[in-house]
Amino acid sequence: MQNNSQLKGYLRKDGRKGIRNVIVVAYLVECAHHVAREISSHFRGQQVHLIGFPGCYPNAYADRMMNALCTHPNVGGALLVSLGCESFNRNRLLENVAASGRPAHLVGIQQKGGTRKAIAEGIAWVEEAMQTIANVEVVNLQVSDLIVGTVCGGSDATSGITANPAVGKAFDTLVANNGIAIFEETGEMIGLEAIMSQRAITPALSEELRKSVEKAAKYYTIMGHGSFAPGNADGGLTTIEEKSMGAYCKSGNSPISGLIKPGDIPNKPGLYLMDVVPDGEPRFGFPNISDNAEIVEMIASGSHMILFTTGRGSVVGSAIAPVIKICANPETYERMQDDMDIDAGKILFNKASLDDVGNEIFTLIQAVAGGEKTCSESLGHQEFILTYKTFDPIGPGCLPV
Repeated sequence: MQNNSQLKGYLRKDGRKGIRNVIVVAYLVECAHHVAREISSHFRGQQVHLIGFPGCYPNAYADRMMNALCTHPNVGGALLVSLGCESFNRNRLLENVAASGRPAHLVGIQQKGGTRKAIAEGIAWVEEAMQTIANVEVVNLQVSDLIVGTVCGGSDATSGITANPAVGKAFDTLVANNGIAIFEETGEMIGLEAIMSQRAITPALSEELRKSVEKAAKYYTIMGHGSFAPGNADGGLTTIEEKSMGAYCKSGNSPISGLIKPGDIPNKPGLYLMDVVPDGEPRFGFPNISDNAEIVEMIASGSHMILFTTGRGSVVGSAIAPVIKICANPETYERMQDDMDIDAGKILFNKASLDDVGNEIFTLIQAVAGGEKTCSESLGHQEFILTYKTFDPIGPGCLPV
């Protein structure tokens, strides 16, 4: 286990500490995507990441997400790329990033005179900003400074008996060390609301947890499709309840301190459930169109890194926050080990216990916080997706007093 006193973080103006020092190139409408991609591609292999919102029509959720992402503790500065006629409030985003103490700049493609001129301006600014953020103050980082999220993707019959409960063990250790752990998602807790709500630290939170799962069940019923893919069935899962039990294991055994929605940052150490299912009647389609959509939402809530469990073999990484890939199936690990950080499948052959793998995950959390690259980082994965959603604010009983 790495000595906490050896961990270093990038200190931000709001007191949070980052484990990476990334420049984000953020497009504010799909029409600006190509220009932003050309700018970020110029810095391939460096800490310059492409993110963005493709929609032209305004959306409060997307606005909140982009503001949270551009001021994430792992982000050192932000270049905003605008076409010029989209509805996104680009000037407010620019002001917010600048007010956070980060270098920020807006490139307007129409105003600048087109693609080539906008790309040239963007590249020149990023080169200058990279020199600026190299001087960000580096301070001691403790486990208690960390927020760690977890998602599962490409699950199979091994996920719920190896990788997911091993993450639960790591989460228990993280919470015991006053860190913050976030698990998802209410759409994969259907059938477990009674059990899960018993772990809430207050009766009010218990009721909020139960209602969030009931909302998810209603939403999916209206959509006519649940969080269950053909690959799950091919991998040996039979029902959403079975998948839910496996997904639930990622939460470990700690008391549940709160329920948050995308962009909410937990206010105290503990374990939190993230509700990713939109409020109200379905208006924008399925709530989790890909695993990366949930990864982005956890990053917007402050996650420094993501623990990603998979049995089938997902390879995705992420912009802004490192992804630690934990493989549930030993056959998948053998076939795809270049993409996998931890082999949890060895539990099946009694080569390791759940505690052993849980400790291995927790040790890797510290190593990644200390700068060690994950497999997805080394391979250059920077997937990112942000779409339309709508959420009501969380209730007063959702967070610890």
